[in-house]
Amino acid sequence: MENQTLSNGVTIPMMGFGTYLIDKADVKDMMQTALDAGYRHFDFAEIYGNQAEIGDVLSQTDVAREDLFLTSKVWNTDQGYESTLKAFDKAINDLQVDYLDLYLIHWPNEDNFQLSLDTWKALETLYKQKKVRAIGVSNFSKDQLQQVFDMAEIKPMVNQIERHPYKTQAELGAFDTANGIVNEGYSPIGHGHLILEDPVIVELADNYGKTPAQVVLRWQIDTGFVVFPKSSKPARIKENIDIFDFKLDAEDIKKIDALDQDKHLNYD
Repeated sequence: MENQTLSNGVTIPMMGFGTYLIDKADVKDMMQTALDAGYRHFDFAEIYGNQAEIGDVLSQTDVAREDLFLTSKVWNTDQGYESTLKAFDKAINDLQVDYLDLYLIHWPNEDNFQLSLDTWKALETLYKQKKVRAIGVSNFSKDQLQQVFDMAEIKPMVNQIERHPYKTQAELGAFDTANGIVNEGYSPIGHGHLILEDPVIVELADNYGKTPAQVVLRWQIDTGFVVFPKSSKPARIKENIDIFDFKLDAEDIKKIDALDQDKHLNYD
C-alpha cells in the first residue's frame, strides 16, 4: 500500500474501499471480501444508509482499529454546528467505534453557505476533542474553500471530488495541493463501461498487462489522488487493489490527462 501524509502528519492509505450503494444485505460479504483482500481504508457516509451494518462487520473483524482508516461524512440535512455534532455521534455509534480517522462535509450548502461554515466550526471542535484525526470537505470549489480559509482556525486537510479521466479536475486539484489539501477522487473509474472501453485506456492496459480499471486507478494514484473504488464483485474488489506492482510512465499519464472533457458522470 502507498500512503500520503495529511497536513497534520496523519497518514492516509491511497487506496480505499467505497461503500456507496452497497445494499445492507450485501455489506457483510463485501466488507469481509475487502478486508481479506487487504483494504484498510474505508469510505462511508450517513446518506449511504448502511453504516450500522458496516459497524456490525467492524465490531467482529480481527483487524485492529488502529490499522484501519475510517472516513464518514455529514449529510446536507445535518449541517449546522449542533446538528453536525449530533450527526457525528450517530455515525460513531452506528460504526461502533470511538473515533473517526477523517470526517468530511459531504456537500457545500449552495443556498446558505453560512450553514456550511457553521458545520466546519463543528468539525474543528471534534478535531480539538480528538474525536477525529483529520477533517475535510467534499465537492467544494476554490471559492468555497477560500471562504472556509477566511474563517477557519484549522484548514481542511482533504477535498473529496469527482475525478476520472473524463473529468481530471486539474485546476481544482492543483489549488488543493498548493494549499496543503490532499485530493481524494470519487467515481475514480467512472460508471459503466464508458471510460474502461476508451481506446486510449484499452491500449495502455494491453501495454502494461493490466486491466483498464487497474490502469485508471494507477493513474489516479500516480497523479496524487487518494481513491476508493466500489464494487460488489469479489474478483473486481481484489483486482482493484492489485495495482502496487507498477507505475505509469510520464507520457502515458499525459495521454490519460488529455482525455479530459470536464464531464460529470454523477450529476448534471
